[in-house]
Amino acid sequence: MSDGAVAIGFNFDVERAGDSAVLRCHGRLIAGVSGELYAEVGRLMPEVKRIVLDLTDVTYMDSMGLGVIVRLYVSTKSAGCELQLVNLGKRIRELLGVTHLLSVLTVVGENDIRMP
Repeated sequence: MSDGAVAIGFNFDVERAGDSAVLRCHGRLIAGVSGELYAEVGRLMPEVKRIVLDLTDVTYMDSMGLGVIVRLYVSTKSAGCELQLVNLGKRIRELLGVTHLLSVLTVVGENDIRMP
């Protein structure tokens, strides 16, 4: 994690299990920090088949954050991986709903139950 990303208030932890990786994101997914997340997923894609973004602790997402989610979706799909989002906060869910991305992205609840 770069010092700049931490200073701005965004970081993530990576947990790997078998052919899956969970990235637990914390803070504000905004311009200037989203590239770090994209780079980490790029490093993971050749080694895993499922990447889960746990957004429990994401307090805010701007258009650049939204853009990185879309870029991650396209990149993982092209690489034969599955991208899943889990634990969306109310504001993040609303943002994805307004942009009609909830119908495109895979949103998973507890125990891998797909959410509408």
